[in-house]
Amino acid sequence: MKKIKLENRAVGPFPGIIVGAMMNEKPTYTTVGAGGCACLEPVLCVSLKNTHYITEGIVQSGYFSVNIPSTALVKELDFCGIVSGKNVDKSGLFTPFFDMAGQAPMIEECSLNFLCKVCDSKEIRGFTMFFGDIVAAFVNEDCVTNGKPDPIKIDPVIMIGLSYCNLESVVGQPFSEGKKLNNFDD
Repeated sequence: MKKIKLENRAVGPFPGIIVGAMMNEKPTYTTVGAGGCACLEPVLCVSLKNTHYITEGIVQSGYFSVNIPSTALVKELDFCGIVSGKNVDKSGLFTPFFDMAGQAPMIEECSLNFLCKVCDSKEIRGFTMFFGDIVAAFVNEDCVTNGKPDPIKIDPVIMIGLSYCNLESVVGQPFSEGKKLNNFDD
């Protein structure tokens, strides 16, 4: 298959993430395209522009939430990324809920939620990458199959290039599919 050279930019796929934090005693939210697992430990990371309104809230409180919206929330996901909390009060956009483990609003309407306590941060080219220990995690009970979060039922938004996409089916399981190749030795 012939390859086509692209511009040197990350095009995805990336999970659609809505980050939540408290700012001036109110919930605020922003969309993040650069985020996910930081390592094999329960640590998530999100990258936010240093000038973003929510960045100051995370620095002040030391907490942020990672909320995974379903594709039914694509308009809200996009809205949170195109308007600033400096100019628009986004506190009423979602139903916030909190956990005693830390002060960051999680979004009731999102299928999957993580409360994170900042354990480290790194500045790079005008952005701050926040690393957060997961101190609480929640999933909608209708998004669980056999006691585990079901990716098809969660129906996350996947961002790739300039498109929002969904998952249509599970095509395999990590640490399992590769064992089906010939000559695989444990």
